[in-house]
Amino acid sequence: MAWDFSTEPDFEEKLAWMREFVREEVFPLETLDLTYEQVREVIRPLQERVKAEGLWAAHLPPALGGMGFGQVKLGLMHEILGQSALGPVVFGNNAPDSGNAELLAVGIEETGDEEMRAKWLRPLLDGDLRSAFSMTEPNTAGSDPTLLSTSAVRDGDEWVINGHKWFTSNGSVADFLIVMAVTNPDVHPYQGSSMIIVPVSTPGVDIVRDVATMEDPETPFGRFGNHAEIVYTDVRVPAGNLIGREGSGFALAQKRLGPGRIHHCMRWLGQSRRAFDMLCERSVSRYTHGSTLAEKQTIQNWIADSMAEMQAARLMTLQAAWKMDREGAQAARVEIAMIKYFGAKVLYDVIDRAIQVHGSLGFSCDLPLEHMYRAARAARIYDGPDEVHRQTVARQVLKGYTPREVPSEHIPTRRAEAQRRFAGLLESLTVDA
Repeated sequence: MAWDFSTEPDFEEKLAWMREFVREEVFPLETLDLTYEQVREVIRPLQERVKAEGLWAAHLPPALGGMGFGQVKLGLMHEILGQSALGPVVFGNNAPDSGNAELLAVGIEETGDEEMRAKWLRPLLDGDLRSAFSMTEPNTAGSDPTLLSTSAVRDGDEWVINGHKWFTSNGSVADFLIVMAVTNPDVHPYQGSSMIIVPVSTPGVDIVRDVATMEDPETPFGRFGNHAEIVYTDVRVPAGNLIGREGSGFALAQKRLGPGRIHHCMRWLGQSRRAFDMLCERSVSRYTHGSTLAEKQTIQNWIADSMAEMQAARLMTLQAAWKMDREGAQAARVEIAMIKYFGAKVLYDVIDRAIQVHGSLGFSCDLPLEHMYRAARAARIYDGPDEVHRQTVARQVLKGYTPREVPSEHIPTRRAEAQRRFAGLLESLTVDA
């Protein structure tokens, strides 16, 4: 089967426009120490330019204000936008808002709830509201969401939510939270969880803190990109805040996470390429021990390995996107799992080499490498740790094999079978001899 990742000339022109726009307009904003509200104000004119180019919220169908791009096109976009943490925000497809918009869209499609579209989805797409996805819990393994302990109990026309969450990204700056909770503990966990919209102003919602991380040890409360710890105590919300149908939480999560992982991996490639460019620039610029770093065999190996690994990750990711466009997320499950752990390692290794070739400058905060490095470490954890994705790949691959007492490639056994199969031919060869 032929794989085709090409796009039409008009879209290639859009990609060229994005490359220049991100480098010239978005990169400079990284150097400014802006508050969340200041960032929103500064990027507003940039967002209007993106909308004028027809590239705003491109992950959504046209009926929802997007472009309806498939995963291949979205992947190529995210490769460019991912070079900067602000890129996806400027283009209206930053996590978690983009994934949450998709969840709302799927839920509305299932139930026909137009009130949810007007109250939550449309303002989210317009940038008037901010959202957060509240699933991970501090006391249960995030890699096994069947262990969720947060509960939502129906009481008349309301849901009553109790639970403890953390690493709710953007929770402290969000206007509403999408909470994953157990709504029916008496069935299999895959059928017993649901997603419910909870406005942050609802009584009982306690945003305890923003969790400091390796990426940002000094974490001022209420900054965009932070990860909040939240306690829900007898939180009451209308029954109509349920997204989709009761018990559809896991199905919704899979629809959100499949495309999201492709976007993550392409953004990582954008980050990898940025680090790679710094690695190469330093190599041809720095002179030591009689020659430039570019003339040292070790540095040449780093450059060659980085290029090969990035190319492999890129082709793997585009192939996963292509398969998803043609056959859906479930059919591309193995491919999506592979790119998640493979791409995360490529990102980490390329940045590490770039830091090493810069020496103390790479370790300092005078280059973006140190922050990229700390952020890259999280890539091996969120959206499922590497080990879980490796397990998924191995299990699916092993389904194609059956146990045998004697290995299928056992030469004595194969020889005996070949002798039986070709007995007549062997006998004639003996007679002729």
